[in-house]
Amino acid sequence: MKLYRLLTAVDDATFCHKVTAALNKGWELHGSPTYAWNQETRAMMCGQAVVKDVEGKEYTPDTKLSEH
Repeated sequence: MKLYRLLTAVDDATFCHKVTAALNKGWELHGSPTYAWNQETRAMMCGQAVVKDVEGKEYTPDTKLSEH
């Protein structure tokens, strides 16, 4: 099965660490990162889609994506 996640965080080292952790768990970058202004928090936000193939599993809405 293929899993998809959209990682988001404030534009600081937190975002880079989140993406780096996912890459080290076998996730792969999918597409380009995104960058947007959050008017409520008055901060720039980053986002990056990642995907991962997992064998022997079947997707359900209860799948804990962060555990893979």
